[in-house]
Amino acid sequence: MRTTTRTTTGRAVAVLAGVAAAALALTGCSAGGSSSGNGGDDVSGSITLQTWALTPTYTDYLNGVVKAFEKKYPDAKVKLVDQPGDGYADKVLSQASSNSLPDVVNLPPDIALPLAKRGFLQDVAKDDSKLSSTYVKGALAAYNYKGVDGTFGYPWYLNTDIDYWNKTMFTKCGLDPANPPKTTDDLFTQAETMHQQCPDDYLMSRKPGLSDFSLAGVKIINDQGTKFTFANSSKAADLISRYAKAYKDGLMPSSVLNTDYLGNSTLFTQGKVAWTTGGATAISDFEKNNPSLKGNIVVSPALDNPPLYVQGLSVSAKSKHLATAEALASFMTNAKNQEAFAHLVNIFPSTTSSQSDPFFSKDDGTTQGKARVLANEALKTAKNLNPVEANSAMTDFLDQQIALAMKGGVTPEKALQNAQTKMNTLLANG
Repeated sequence: MRTTTRTTTGRAVAVLAGVAAAALALTGCSAGGSSSGNGGDDVSGSITLQTWALTPTYTDYLNGVVKAFEKKYPDAKVKLVDQPGDGYADKVLSQASSNSLPDVVNLPPDIALPLAKRGFLQDVAKDDSKLSSTYVKGALAAYNYKGVDGTFGYPWYLNTDIDYWNKTMFTKCGLDPANPPKTTDDLFTQAETMHQQCPDDYLMSRKPGLSDFSLAGVKIINDQGTKFTFANSSKAADLISRYAKAYKDGLMPSSVLNTDYLGNSTLFTQGKVAWTTGGATAISDFEKNNPSLKGNIVVSPALDNPPLYVQGLSVSAKSKHLATAEALASFMTNAKNQEAFAHLVNIFPSTTSSQSDPFFSKDDGTTQGKARVLANEALKTAKNLNPVEANSAMTDFLDQQIALAMKGGVTPEKALQNAQTKMNTLLANG
């Protein structure tokens, strides 16, 4: 299963454009059409549900939900198909281009975007007036796209990050583990204190990226979703300059800008840095991989504003049994079914009512329990910090330019302009 997918394929819109135009011309449908021409509210007929890398681990759960749905709607039948994790985005694009997209399909927001733009996905808000009162605001907003009217998915399961701090390193280096940084400003301040007290230890260990620009109040992309705009803000250049100075002053390991950089999570696990981010259950992996961290980790909310990672269920606008497909997507993502799933998996439900479930909201006195409660609370305000239009090729180029600026090879302004120009070219070319 996937909870943090970043697999948007820039070529997707181009691949789908011609097929969509032909399909819409033949069917007389518009993008995200209403179900009125597809059987109205008659929940019947055979449909296909496609999930992503959930079987065989969760086969029993999925079959149980399907069986319950068919019991509720005796005239409906559901065929479950699960696709492997690798190459899933390409598989979905191929299905759409050949008009064989399943009736209900597991899609994260970035993979759903090109399909929504070309009319392959149903605007589920047209037929479900309870969406906004049922699902976490940020999760639902993840399926609203710039330049496209509608909501193109039911939020299914969620995750977010919290912060993890090394208690021993904090105490040794003059910091209070009971009061770790709450904001990016705090992070820089405490990183300086750690460096002064312990020149060979580090609090910070990563470069900034688009999510950091978002947190700094930078407008990443225009309202139409057609052009990146982050280089137009002095705040973005100021942030890179701040990180560049911290790097030059020795506040982070030199390897941060190297191609062999291990990542802050690995460095944290190795006890080489005092901070990392991770999901609510990451502490188990930290302690497993380095037993000396057991009882030595402090958790706190993510800096500034928590990120949101979303998986959802979208409905094919070309489904022959649209009402049935919408009913299944709604049924699978209701509070009862989501809570049952989240009790099996290290995820969180997207339903607002589930946030009061003691399993997610009650601190059992352990660090693991506190981490789960913090993550659950964070989902109330969590949001997508990286625009779905930014694919991996774009962010990789941006990352290279930021590294170059932090080394002093170009000015932050020049690095940002180079990245923006390149990313806008990739965006325009699809």
